[in-house]
Amino acid sequence: MINNRFFYQDGILHFKINSSQFLSFDFLEGNFFHRLQKVEQEILIKKAIGKHSNALKIFDATGGSLVDTFIFLRLGHEVVACEQSKILFMLVKDAVERAKKEYDFLEKLTFLNANSADVINRFSESDIFYFDPMFAGTKKKLKRSGVLQKITKVLEIEKLGDTSSCVFSDLRKKNYKKIIVKRPIKSEPLHHQINYQVKGKSVRYDVYKKH
Repeated sequence: MINNRFFYQDGILHFKINSSQFLSFDFLEGNFFHRLQKVEQEILIKKAIGKHSNALKIFDATGGSLVDTFIFLRLGHEVVACEQSKILFMLVKDAVERAKKEYDFLEKLTFLNANSADVINRFSESDIFYFDPMFAGTKKKLKRSGVLQKITKVLEIEKLGDTSSCVFSDLRKKNYKKIIVKRPIKSEPLHHQINYQVKGKSVRYDVYKKH
């Protein structure tokens, strides 16, 4: 059973993927910690969000390891993040609880273990809906990132597929203020009626606005 694969080591919750691989998260040290200390350098994502006078309500439909969610929070916004994987949710939630002593902005985070399709209607008044889908055709990226490889294996264990493109398509038929989709720089957009794009060297943000 999946629950039998969880264990604590040095106060951090881990999940045993196989005999040689384990997955855990820690927001208090490492590259991610240093990235948060330099959030003013997150130019691309700030441009995608756009200028605003007040804190925004953001719905992150693809929570994952909460990397982008933390950036939104660090910028002063309020975020509801969804992660359908029970394993990822438990590991990330453990990391969030440990990180609360360092980051006051986590008080503005609502983290849900759910398929975003099942709950998104409850947050229809969000200022921004954010999607960062995991797509086929990113094998080179997966080879470079051990964490992404492990997350992919976790999703395979739980037999979960990426439903975010379907959630995005359904959302576009409804009223919304802004949708931001993070994409590999050379990949096809989820929909070609893009209002504007913010491009970096390896990723871009496709922005859709309705009203």
